[in-house]
Amino acid sequence: MFPVRDFWRRHKKKILTTAGVIGSGYFLYKQYDYYSRRLQVIQRELDNEREADELIKAQIQAHFEHIQRIADTTTLPHAIQHLQSRIEEDLDLSHLTKRLMMGKGQPNTLTLAEKLDLWENLKILSFTKMVISLWAITVLSLYIRVQVNILGRHMYVDTARGLGSSHFLEEAELVDRNDEQKFLAISDFLSNYGLNTLIPRMQVAVAEVLKSKQLRDVFDTTTLRETTIRMIKIFMSTGRPHHWLDYLMPEDNQSSITGTLSTDDDATVTNINKFDQLMMETRAVLLSAEFGNVVERSLEVGVDGLMEEMEGSVGGGGSSSTSGTPLARLVPRVSQMGPLLLEDPRKTRFIQLIRGIPEVEIFFTLLYANTMPAS
Repeated sequence: MFPVRDFWRRHKKKILTTAGVIGSGYFLYKQYDYYSRRLQVIQRELDNEREADELIKAQIQAHFEHIQRIADTTTLPHAIQHLQSRIEEDLDLSHLTKRLMMGKGQPNTLTLAEKLDLWENLKILSFTKMVISLWAITVLSLYIRVQVNILGRHMYVDTARGLGSSHFLEEAELVDRNDEQKFLAISDFLSNYGLNTLIPRMQVAVAEVLKSKQLRDVFDTTTLRETTIRMIKIFMSTGRPHHWLDYLMPEDNQSSITGTLSTDDDATVTNINKFDQLMMETRAVLLSAEFGNVVERSLEVGVDGLMEEMEGSVGGGGSSSTSGTPLARLVPRVSQMGPLLLEDPRKTRFIQLIRGIPEVEIFFTLLYANTMPAS
C-alpha cells in the first residue's frame, strides 16, 4: 500500500502531465477527425454543385448556340430580305432611267434642263441606295448579334436561378418563347419603320457630298472610297448623338408598336417587363462607346469590300489621268450595288467579311464573357 502511495507522491506531477498530454492529444485527434469528415462532406457538396453548374452551362450553351443558328439562318436572312424589298420599293430608279432612255430615243421629248435634272436625281438616288444598303446590312448584322448575346445572358440567369436538379433543368423555360420571338422580331423595325426616316436623312448626306461632283468627273477606286466614307461620316455625325439608333429599334416608350399585349393577368405583365428589360439592355450596349467603335470599323471594312466588288467597273487608283471612269458611266453600276449587298447572307461573303474583323470579334467575345459567369 505504502509503495504505491510513495510512487504516486513522487511521480504525481509527471503522471498528471502525461495524462493531460494524452487527453489533449485524444481531443485534438477527435477534433481533427471531425473537421476532416466535415471537409470531405463540404468537398462532396462542392463537387456536386460544380457538376450541376457544368450541366447548366452545357445546356445553356447548347440553347444559346441554337438561338445563334436561328439568328444566322432565319432571323438575319429574313430581316435582310425584307430590307431589300423595302429599299427596292422606296428607292425605285426605274422611272428615272425610263425617262432618260425615252429622251435618248426621242431627242425632242426632254429639254436640256430636264435631262440634267433627271441625271442629278439619278446620281443622288443611286448613291443613296448603295450607301443605305451598305450601312443597313452592316449595322443590322451587328445588332442581331447583340440581341443573341443579350438572350444568352438571360437564358443563363433565368435557368441558374433556383435550378436544383437536371430534371428541373430539362423542364425549365430558359426565356419565355413569346419574349424571345418578339425580341428577335425587332430586327424588322428598320424595314418597317426606320427606313421612313433613314432614307431622307441619308439622301441629304449624299447630296451634300455630291453637290460638287460633276457627271464628267473621273472616279477611280480611291476617289469612290473617299466619297462613300464621307457620305457615311456626314450621315452619322449629323443630328444628335446616336440618332441612328432610332432607325434600328423603337424608343423606350414605343415598345407597344410591336404588338398589343393584355395586362389582365400577372403572367402577361411579367412578360412585358422581361421584354422591356431585354430592350433596355440592348439599347445600353448599342449606346456604348465600344459598340460605336465596332460600327465605325465595320463600315470602313464594308466600304473596302464594296470597292473590291466595284474595282473592275471603276478602274484603279493610280495617278494617271486616263485611269478611272466618268461619274456618268459609274452611276448605273452604283445603283446595282444595293441589291448585291443585300443578297442572302448565307450565300454572300459580305457578312463574313464583317465578322472577320478582329475588333468585332474581340467586342463580342468580351460581351459574351460578360453575359456568362466565369468558370
